[in-house]
Amino acid sequence: MREDFVRAAASYDEVAVLAREVSLRMMARLDLVKINPARVADIGCATGDGIRALQVRYPQALPLAIDFAPAMLAEVARRASWMERLRRRAPRCMAADVRALPLAGGTLGLAWSNLMLHWLDDPLPAFRELQRVLEVGGLLMFSALGPDTLKELRAAGATTLRRFHDMHDLGDMLMAAGFADPVMDMERIELAYASPRGLLRDQRLLGVRDGLLGPMGFREGRRVFRAWESQRREGRLPATFEIVYGHAWKAEPKTAPDGRAIIRIHK
Repeated sequence: MREDFVRAAASYDEVAVLAREVSLRMMARLDLVKINPARVADIGCATGDGIRALQVRYPQALPLAIDFAPAMLAEVARRASWMERLRRRAPRCMAADVRALPLAGGTLGLAWSNLMLHWLDDPLPAFRELQRVLEVGGLLMFSALGPDTLKELRAAGATTLRRFHDMHDLGDMLMAAGFADPVMDMERIELAYASPRGLLRDQRLLGVRDGLLGPMGFREGRRVFRAWESQRREGRLPATFEIVYGHAWKAEPKTAPDGRAIIRIHK
């Protein structure tokens, strides 16, 4: 999918309605936690809406914009103001995979990831890497698509759509990666389209059409979209996106790197 995201950099913002809405809802969740991070990272940052919002919330923190598509990072850099550049407050851009971050261990106060982790077949290595780079007491906050995404197309007979992990599986992965006190919840956001072409266009401009719909050929697509037409409500085609939210903390380690248990004595 890397090449698809590279091609989508110029058109991404035009259709990133869902990502922007989910980002706003994630930001509202930050109201419930008290942190003062020295470094924040938006991982899978796309064109940078998330890191810019984090800069507003945490103006003293060093902002890191991380994505595996250099063209997306070029958009982040292009949108930095001249004043941010002058004051050296523009986001620091890093081209990297979430499973191999170019960061020292224990350096982030907040790791943020909006609608990216679901593109990994197995998010557990990413969670382990995020746990590594967070400082003790640091927070991971993320969102991901859940299994009810595009349930209308599944009901219409689509067989090639990507399968997503549910929130219970993701919570178990957080625990397995060493996070403490994971909190998971879920909601469904419904978009509406005038025609199947609108959905296809949006996903193409986002760079995720093939990743989301899978190897859906012309004949299957025509069959599925014809069946989807029977679900119209008030002249529009519903398209549900299940959004899974999660956050968890990096706790004090219980074992040393050599496997010995750590016992803390508090005076």
